[in-house]
Amino acid sequence: MKCIVLPEKFDYDGSQISSLWAYNSFGVQEDSIVVFRGSCDVKIEHMIDLEDRRENESIWSEDMVSFIIEHFDSTDLKLVYARQRLFTAIVREYLADVGVQTTREGDDLFLKGKKLTVSIASTSAVSQKAHFGINVSHDVYGNLEEAGLGDEENVSRLMQEIGARYVREFEDIEKDLRKSRPLGVV
Repeated sequence: MKCIVLPEKFDYDGSQISSLWAYNSFGVQEDSIVVFRGSCDVKIEHMIDLEDRRENESIWSEDMVSFIIEHFDSTDLKLVYARQRLFTAIVREYLADVGVQTTREGDDLFLKGKKLTVSIASTSAVSQKAHFGINVSHDVYGNLEEAGLGDEENVSRLMQEIGARYVREFEDIEKDLRKSRPLGVV
């Protein structure tokens, strides 16, 4: 699995959750997590959450860290939602490690009762995709600035470390797969 952290500002509009985006954009032909910081403004044509789409909800943030995850080993929707929850737990664990206490409800994290993150997962004919965004600053929702992590150094460290933790988790899973014997085999 490969982690790419973009050094330049890059805005999220929802199109990045399309399959093979990392390949088309960066030549990555393996499981990947691409991390970037920029604004978020998901257009209705890129909105995957049908509930949000039906209610004409807006998904926006003036400054957000986005994680785009793609796995090619399955197109199972339940599995990608389980991976999305694992990623949410990794983010929560990282924030706790740096002294920021959050609560989790499903795939959402809350800071002092205000929603800190957005996330969606889906599948295509060739892969599983997920987007996970953390507000750096926001007028309405929870954000890293309120948590004392909004400066450039803290945000950069968060981007690098969370991406690396996700990759390590899957490298560890791969190792475990290769040391487990099937049930019924002595």
